[in-house]
Amino acid sequence: MSFRSPVSLFTISTLIWGSTWFAIKFQLGVVSPDVSVAYRFALGAIVLAGWCLFTGRSLRFDVRQHAFVALQGFLMFGLNYVGVYYAERYTTSGLVAVVFSTIVFMNPIAAHWLFGTAVTLRTLVAAVLGVVGVTLLFVPELWQARHGGDIALGFVFGIGSTLVASAGNMAAMRNQRALIPVLSSTAWGMLYGAATAAIMAFIAGASWTIDLRAPYLLSLAYLAVFGSVIAFGCYLTLLKIVGPGPASYVGVTTPIVAMIVSTLFEGYRWSPLAAFGVVLAMAGNWLALKPARRPVASAPRASTSPDAAPAVATSRTNVPL
Repeated sequence: MSFRSPVSLFTISTLIWGSTWFAIKFQLGVVSPDVSVAYRFALGAIVLAGWCLFTGRSLRFDVRQHAFVALQGFLMFGLNYVGVYYAERYTTSGLVAVVFSTIVFMNPIAAHWLFGTAVTLRTLVAAVLGVVGVTLLFVPELWQARHGGDIALGFVFGIGSTLVASAGNMAAMRNQRALIPVLSSTAWGMLYGAATAAIMAFIAGASWTIDLRAPYLLSLAYLAVFGSVIAFGCYLTLLKIVGPGPASYVGVTTPIVAMIVSTLFEGYRWSPLAAFGVVLAMAGNWLALKPARRPVASAPRASTSPDAAPAVATSRTNVPL
């Protein structure tokens, strides 16, 4: 199986981002979330830019291209991530995961509105299965969240960051359709995202500190190289190949991987309801990613006229988006 196949790209993105939930825990505490996001994507931009130069990829773009790459970076790597970090300050990670999984509805609808891509019934059914499955997975956390506190504020940050992430996906689609290279634009996008987080940290009056303990530094390196460079490289390539609907399903399967990691390292106990939620989510995953059937073209009927042009069999395959 090729590493550039949709299944491989989807699997790599899911496995890495599922593990970053655990890694992010080591980022919280001493350093402000805005500052940690800025560190993460600045380091990621440096690593990816170095890789682009090493492999002969150009990092040069004209002013117009930079404007759209900056838009993608502002949305996808800056505002989105700061919003998620703040959402988890005010509510449980489970609620944030459930809210973020709704991107499987937002992406195909936004792509249909902006680019005219088809929204199939299969995509919508898969999205429903995925969101319901993730909701069942986090029922205990959601039940605890009902006791009040700043849940509403956390929800607002969560839904806002999901909308921003979807907008970032649309910006990425626009850039890919304009033939802007994925890796080079991602390197610049991460730099713009880091600048966005830095500006937000400055506005919030955050202190620019650094935690020099090993857990923070190692988790930062993992989040920058694996969680940013590799995972986003795979995800944006997947977005280019299969479209926004199936690609956004990473947001559904990532929480499942995160709970498996939690089982291994934090002693998470599975309930029958959570297990059923995983079954539903995986069913939606299979439905969203399975290849569409290609209609069998009938053989052209032979013409008895020597002047007749050869018949051409044409078919149109609906790729679920």
